[in-house]
Amino acid sequence: MSCPRLHLLAVPIFGAVFVAYSSSLVAGQSTTSWGDPDLQGIWHSSGATPMERPDEFAGRETLSEEEVSEIRAATDERNQRLLLADAQRTQAGGSVGAYNNFWMERGARSNRTSMVVDPPEGKFPALTAAGEHARRTRLKAPEGVELDDTWEDRHIWERCVTRGGMPNAMFPRSYNNNMQIFQAPGVVVMLLEQVHELRVVPLDGRPQVSDRVTQWNGLSRGHWEGSTLVVETANVDSRASALQPWSLFSSHVGSGEGMTLVERFTRVGDRLEYEIEVNDPQMYTRPWTVAFPFDALDGIMYEYACHEGNEGMVGILAGGRAEDAAGEGLR
Repeated sequence: MSCPRLHLLAVPIFGAVFVAYSSSLVAGQSTTSWGDPDLQGIWHSSGATPMERPDEFAGRETLSEEEVSEIRAATDERNQRLLLADAQRTQAGGSVGAYNNFWMERGARSNRTSMVVDPPEGKFPALTAAGEHARRTRLKAPEGVELDDTWEDRHIWERCVTRGGMPNAMFPRSYNNNMQIFQAPGVVVMLLEQVHELRVVPLDGRPQVSDRVTQWNGLSRGHWEGSTLVVETANVDSRASALQPWSLFSSHVGSGEGMTLVERFTRVGDRLEYEIEVNDPQMYTRPWTVAFPFDALDGIMYEYACHEGNEGMVGILAGGRAEDAAGEGLR
C-alpha cells in the first residue's frame, strides 16, 4: 500500500504552529479537530470571468452551458495555436515585449457574466467627485514627478511590495492566482501566491485597533456564521491604490480613507465560494460586491519569488538618466 506524500510547511504565528498539507489530504474533512469548519488547503481562482459585465450580456447574470462551452473551446484553441506558433524575435531598439501566453492562466470561466454581482447590473457603481478625480488622474504622474527619477516613483506592485492592497489582493489576475489557507484554534491565515502576501485573521473577538494604524491589506477580524467564515477588514492603507493613482494595476479606481470590507468564505465540497462587499463612500456612491469561486488545487504552492522590479530597477533608472542626458523626459 502506498502512502500519500506530505508536503509540510511549519509557519509560527502568534505562538501557534500551522502545518500546511497538500490540498488533497484535507479535501474530505468538514471540520477541524477543534470543531471549526475546515477551509484548509490550496485554492485556485480564475480571471477568465470579466470583472464587469460586457454590454453584450446586459441584463443577463449567467450564460448558458452552451455559451460557456463555446468560450472554453475558443480559449483552448487559442492556447494551442499560440503554443505551436513560431517564436518571434525582438528587434534592437524596439520593445522587448512582456509576458507571452505561456504565463497566462486563461482558465475555464464560470457561467457568470461578471464578477461584480451588486449592483445587479454587474458594473461598478457611479463614482463620487473624489472618485471621478482619481479616475481622470490615475494614469498620469503628479505634476513635477518623473516616472524614472527614483525607485520610489515606481508602483508598489512593480517593486514587489504588495499586489495592490485589499481588495485588489484577492481578485484573480492573469497568473499566480493560488491561495493556501491554514487554520489553528482562534486564527485563520491566508497565504496569497502572488507577491507572497500573508493575511492573518484572528477569531478571538479582539477589538479593532486605532484607525491611525494601517497596513497594505488592512487589519482583519473574523468570526463564524454557521459554516461561513466572515472576515471584516478596516485600516487599509489607501496608498495601496492612491500612492501612484496613474497605475494600470488596479481593478477599480482606488481606495478612499475609511474603506471597510466584509468577506465571506463558504466551503462546498472542493469549491470555496468567495464574496467581498466593499464600502468606500469616499470613492463610490454606494457599496459594491464581487463574488467568484476558488477551486481546490491538488498539489503544492511554490514560492512566488518576486524580483522583477528589484532586479530591473537599475536598468529602468539608468535609462532615465540616459534620456535626461539626451534632453528627453519620460512622462
